[in-house]
Amino acid sequence: MNKFRIAALRQEFEEAALNIEGTECWSARTLQILLGYTKWQRFENAISKAITSCENAGITVEDHFTGAGKMIETGKGAQREIKDFLLTRYACYLIAQNGDSRKEEIAFAQSYFALQTRKQELLEERIKITERIKAKKELEESRELLRSVVYEKGLKEANFQNILQAGDLQLFKMSEEELKAKLNIPADRETEDFLPKISLNAKAFAASITELNAKEKQLNDEESIKQEHETANASVRETLKFNNIKPEDLPPEEDLTEAQKRIEKGEE
Repeated sequence: MNKFRIAALRQEFEEAALNIEGTECWSARTLQILLGYTKWQRFENAISKAITSCENAGITVEDHFTGAGKMIETGKGAQREIKDFLLTRYACYLIAQNGDSRKEEIAFAQSYFALQTRKQELLEERIKITERIKAKKELEESRELLRSVVYEKGLKEANFQNILQAGDLQLFKMSEEELKAKLNIPADRETEDFLPKISLNAKAFAASITELNAKEKQLNDEESIKQEHETANASVRETLKFNNIKPEDLPPEEDLTEAQKRIEKGEE
């Protein structure tokens, strides 16, 4: 998510905020639109989950979720009242946390409502970290699927690691040890904790290609799966190269493990 999109979303959320007796809050009907929900029933389900989360945290629900009606035009000047809620920043945060973070609006809202301050640079940094966390998780999931295929062929963890290393060599054109040295990554740390989002995505995509092709082509031994993974990574590298990106030349990012701990503790 680039900074211009972040700025635009921030403006939409700020303009939608209400001040009710000195408390900053948002209309649930307005928040529904901001978060990209097309149906009230689905959004009301997200509100119910958020209320449960609030109760489980031992926090008084009524302090953050206030029932309120909203008048809408029904034609020929007539009006009718529809169900609505007034939601505090905390309530909005809980609702966003129960949403699908793959949706851009919800990914933004999860950071926006978590921050007590709404400085643009803090939003950008937090969203950048959460996107890397998501990318690493997707990489781990794609690798796990590939690992399952390898194990189904009667191969072992050592075989799987050989396959991964061969693929990375094609993607970065250097061994993991060489890449760590170039990026000043400690030898005892996971390389992925310091890679940018695009590199994590590239590795995940290559693993998914290999997993699919290993099944389709009925590859049964380490060498054939390794060759397939090398081909997949070489192909992904060519795509990056076409866009003037060399993954080994991208600067390392902040230690993702430490950044995630900071976010979880609410430290900014």
